[in-house]
Amino acid sequence: MDMAFLGDLLTTVADRGRALINFERFSSGRREPLAKLCEHLLSGRGEASGMALAQAVLEEWERLDPAGRLGFFRMLQERFGPDHDRLEAAIARYREAPDASAVSELHLASEPRRQELFRRLNLAPGGTHVLVRMRESLLRELETEPGLSVVDADFRHLFASWFNRGFLVLRRIDWHTPANVLEKIIRYEAVHTIEDWDELRRRLEPADRRCFAFFHPQLVDEPLIFVEVALTGEIPRRIDDLLSEQREILPASAATTAVFYSISNCQEGLRGISFGNFLIKQVAEDLKRELPGLDVFVTLSPVPGFARWLARELAEPAALGLGNEEAAALMAKPAEVAALDEAGRARRDKLLGQMMAQYMLRARTGSGRVIDPVARFHLGNGARLERINVGGNLAERGLRESHGVMVNYRYDLADIEANHEAFASRSTVVASSSVKKLLRPAGA
Repeated sequence: MDMAFLGDLLTTVADRGRALINFERFSSGRREPLAKLCEHLLSGRGEASGMALAQAVLEEWERLDPAGRLGFFRMLQERFGPDHDRLEAAIARYREAPDASAVSELHLASEPRRQELFRRLNLAPGGTHVLVRMRESLLRELETEPGLSVVDADFRHLFASWFNRGFLVLRRIDWHTPANVLEKIIRYEAVHTIEDWDELRRRLEPADRRCFAFFHPQLVDEPLIFVEVALTGEIPRRIDDLLSEQREILPASAATTAVFYSISNCQEGLRGISFGNFLIKQVAEDLKRELPGLDVFVTLSPVPGFARWLARELAEPAALGLGNEEAAALMAKPAEVAALDEAGRARRDKLLGQMMAQYMLRARTGSGRVIDPVARFHLGNGARLERINVGGNLAERGLRESHGVMVNYRYDLADIEANHEAFASRSTVVASSSVKKLLRPAGA
């Protein structure tokens, strides 16, 4: 069914629902308090009136200023948790007779009322989009209002179902894609900034370039996540080799390697809802069908946590087996690095490669996790750490985040499951022999 037609149909139903519930009482100057509207919505009206009430709640929420939105979230936290009387009764019943019916009632009684409220709000025309923006606003409050995490948990629980892979649609983005979508690709690009429309064209139009995005039927023309792909003849070491205006364009049929060089999440309100693992695997499979000559699937990835980790570790360089002179070379500013002679630069590059191997293969958080978020993403998806590329990104951001180092992760379709299992169950980083050779001996 055409989504525009469906949206018009839902709006018509909601409009009729407004008439059914005498909706003029919600008009300007006579609007009911938002908490009361939410209670009305949960009270169990018919479908049309429920859609109208849901639309009223969302319209009221969008009128709120930041302080009002914070108050709304606090209200959800305090007033729309589980029904405690019902929960206590369900617990007592389960203790008396722990049968399947009692378990079902206990499950239903323990669910916060917020979840059903969100489900009913989702019935409103455009409700999904507003709820995603609502969670985006909530995430900004969590740092100073940690108690609101219970509200966020309910959003995450529902969004994980509403945005599961079965509902997502994969679409190729090319130069003929509608301009309103292309504008969002420019805006949402989070790894390598797209400066203007000419640069976007260079990333989409040539025969050796691809871009794919996941969409959801309820968020028409709003990409959830997209990946940019370069088709090449070898695994690249530097991002400039992929983005340079002067690069030679390769016929797609001659490509042997697909390089995922930028993956960007588009909806902050869906943070923590995983799409990227499905996206990469789906795109790899689709590209393999389109271009049978492709046999290597890799990334050229940033390492955003490396510089912070290295600065912290170099407070005690001996713990890394480094002398003061080596530590000073690693922490040299770009102007100081530029002044090094060829031998000095080579020594520093070797040290950077060794420290990156240490960071990837041995460094862990206090809970035993790999530190770098991009590494966790790709390794958790079953990729192998293939190569460390010193000097891979010498742009200001690359130097700031990782001293210019980038890495390749390789997706070998035959090994993805085994690699994922090793990482998920034992935190094992599957790495190539060339990466392992960069490690300095423990204690050296």
